[in-house]
Amino acid sequence: MNVKPGMTIREVEETDAGALLALHCALDQETAFMLIEPGERSPDIEAERERIRNVRSRSNQTLLVADIGGRVVGYVAVLGGPYRRNSHTAYLVMGVLEAFSGQGVGGALLDAAMCRAANANLHRLELTVMAHNDRAIRLYERKGFLREGIRRHSLRVRDAWVDEVFMARLLPPT
Repeated sequence: MNVKPGMTIREVEETDAGALLALHCALDQETAFMLIEPGERSPDIEAERERIRNVRSRSNQTLLVADIGGRVVGYVAVLGGPYRRNSHTAYLVMGVLEAFSGQGVGGALLDAAMCRAANANLHRLELTVMAHNDRAIRLYERKGFLREGIRRHSLRVRDAWVDEVFMARLLPPT
């Protein structure tokens, strides 16, 4: 896989709140594969800073960004369970700007997320992906995620029912 030259994967900082919010808004506009539609996201940068602080405050969570030349072009959130019984499990949410897809950004984000998750003693990573998002499903499968089920008609996108594929990967004990 070709990785974009000059790309760094790093943990998000509170100072990235504006860039992260801009990334989310751009993804909302350019793809129907994300959950939030254009205009639904709050433009409040302070609320974004608070979300970043919340993620950074828990040892079983992380928020990583792909930075190319000072521009945030993708992200992955690893959101660990809040209770003792599910604290070893994390839900992943990921997005990469279309202009940077196919350049190794998503794979690099997933690799870094899995490394951070293993270091945090997480055991299970899970996600959902729209059933017709073949490119993302292929990426997740290449990274060791397995299909566990279908959530039928779980979303309504552009006046059509959309199924989601539920996928997970178990991490080896550290």
